[in-house]
Amino acid sequence: MGHWFEQNIVDPGKLPLLLALSAFVLTFAVTRMITRLIRAGKGPFRNITPGGVHVHHVVPGVVLSVVGGFGAVASGQHGTAAYLFAVVFGLGAGLVLDEFALILHLDDVYWTEEGRQSVEVVVLTASLVLLVLAGFSPLGVDELTGEQQQNRLGVVLTYLFNFGLVLIALFKGKTRMAVVGTLLPFLALIAALRLARPASPWAKRFYRRRHRARARAVLRAYHHDVRWAGPRRRFQDLIGGAPNRTPLPASRPGGDGP
Repeated sequence: MGHWFEQNIVDPGKLPLLLALSAFVLTFAVTRMITRLIRAGKGPFRNITPGGVHVHHVVPGVVLSVVGGFGAVASGQHGTAAYLFAVVFGLGAGLVLDEFALILHLDDVYWTEEGRQSVEVVVLTASLVLLVLAGFSPLGVDELTGEQQQNRLGVVLTYLFNFGLVLIALFKGKTRMAVVGTLLPFLALIAALRLARPASPWAKRFYRRRHRARARAVLRAYHHDVRWAGPRRRFQDLIGGAPNRTPLPASRPGGDGP
């Protein structure tokens, strides 16, 4: 185990990435645990509201991300400084992406349906970093042989082809598969070949006069959403906590608490 770790993680310079990912996941998990305790009114934790202003944890998260990011760039891939700044960056990224929905909507949506987007982004980010740690390169260039990699034209064509698949998947409204498809091109290929989501730019452009294709797209999207909406919501609730079923009163402080 030690030899494998040294050969596959330490020698290629992946230890900072592993430390950053570990800090990222642990920070998110601990943060969600604390915010759920605050929401339930249990434990010693409380919202930070100096002068009546709620300080969201995205604020220290941004500071930690900036410090860790610049420090990591300056320190390289090896050494104690690189490992320390990787952990700092992971801590900051975990705090920031835990409130991704707040940044996106510019509103305190932490315990609303929109707040589920934070959980989804965190899971997607952790999955992508795991794939990078496993050795997957963007747009499938890791699948090329040594001889093919020496051929610049082959590398460029591979990049362009796989990038085109990712773009098609995005235009078809299959965002998750497109993002993961940057590291696993066969997923982008599947998304590019399948019917587009009915509200996607692709459907609006190419299905406008193809009534049968549009009807099939609507039906497939409906069946997909019915099949996966429940399990996805339960998974998000398990990780991040269930959102409020009724809106919070306007006079109550929002954010991490109930």
